Amino acid sequence: MTPFRLPAFPSVFAAALCSCLLTLGLQPAYADTLQEANRLLKQGQLGPALEKTDQVLATKPKDAQARFTKGLILTEMNRPNDAIAVFTKLTEDYPELPEPYNNLAVLYAQQRQFEKAKNALEMAIRTHPSYATAHENLGDIYARMASQAYDKALQIDSSNASAQTKLAMIRDLMSVSARPAPAAARGTTGKPPTASPSPAPAAKAEVTPIAKSEPVAVAKAEPVPAAQPAAVAEPKTAATGGKQDVEKTVRDWAAAWSRKDVKAYLAVYAKDFQTPGGEARDTWEAERTRRINKPEPIQVGIENLQVSIEDDRATAKFRQNYKSGKLKTAASKTMVLVRRDGKWLIQQERVGN
Repeated sequence: MTPFRLPAFPSVFAAALCSCLLTLGLQPAYADTLQEANRLLKQGQLGPALEKTDQVLATKPKDAQARFTKGLILTEMNRPNDAIAVFTKLTEDYPELPEPYNNLAVLYAQQRQFEKAKNALEMAIRTHPSYATAHENLGDIYARMASQAYDKALQIDSSNASAQTKLAMIRDLMSVSARPAPAAARGTTGKPPTASPSPAPAAKAEVTPIAKSEPVAVAKAEPVPAAQPAAVAEPKTAATGGKQDVEKTVRDWAAAWSRKDVKAYLAVYAKDFQTPGGEARDTWEAERTRRINKPEPIQVGIENLQVSIEDDRATAKFRQNYKSGKLKTAASKTMVLVRRDGKWLIQQERVGN
C-alpha cells in the first residue's frame, strides 16, 4: 500500500484555487496566505506552513479548506494525534466530506488501529460512494485484518495448510506492492473539502492533492554555523563525508535491487536487521530472493534523499519510486543504518517518517 505523499501541485489548478477560496468566503489576502501555506508544505517547510495556515484560521476558524490543510501539515510533522483531532473535528462539522474520513483511516492504520480505520473508510464511502481511493484503502485494511486472523489460526494450529496458503497469498500481495502497512495512505480524491462554514453551499476548493501516496520525507534543516576557528572545521568535513557514504549506500542498494543482483542487495543489510514482523532472517532472505527473481523487470528510484548522522548511526529519508510490470508505487521510506567495519549497513527500514 502506498503511504502519504504530497506531489507537485498542478499549475492548472492555481487560478481555480484562488477563485474557489474566494467563493468560500476568504478574502484575497487569506487566499494568498493559504496558497503560500500549501507551497511551503510541498517544499517540506512545515513550521512556516503551519504558521500561515494558523493565520487564516485565526480569522476564519471554521474554514474547512484551511483546517484540512492544517491536518495534512500535522501529519507530515509526525504529530498523528494532533492530525487525528483536526480531521475528527472536520468530520463532525462537515460529515458530508469524505476526505477527512479517509485521512483519519490512514492515521489509524499507521497506529494499527484497523477497526477504527475500517469504520472511517466506511463512512467515507457512505458519503461518497464513488470514492475509489477509500474503496482501495478499505480493501487493504481487510487484507491486513485477514492476515492477523490467519496468523492467529496458525498460532492455534500450525498444521493448518489452508491458513498457511491464504496467509502467504496476502503477504505476497502486500509485499509485492511494497506496502508494509496497509492503507498507509491515499490522501484525498483530488476534490478537497467543498463545504462552506455557512449554511449556504460552497464551491469546490482545490487543495494540494495526496494522490495515492505517503508523506514526503522531510529534510531536517541544517543550522547555519556560526563563525568558527579553522581548527574546528574538521568534524564538519568528516560529517559531510559520512553523509556522502550513506547516500552512496542507499543508491547502491536501489541499483542492486533494480538490476536484480540479489547478492549485492542482501549484502547491504546488517546481520541484526529487523525483519518485517520479526520473521527469521533466512525466511526473509528467501522471500526477497523469490520476489526479486520474478521475470518482470524492476525499477527503483530514489528522490529527495536526506541523511542525518549521529556517531555510527545514520538515518536516511527519501521517496522510493518502484515499478515492476504493471505495478507502480511511490512511498516515503526511512532507513536506519549502522557503520560496521567501515561500511554502512541497513539495520531498520520502514515506510513513512
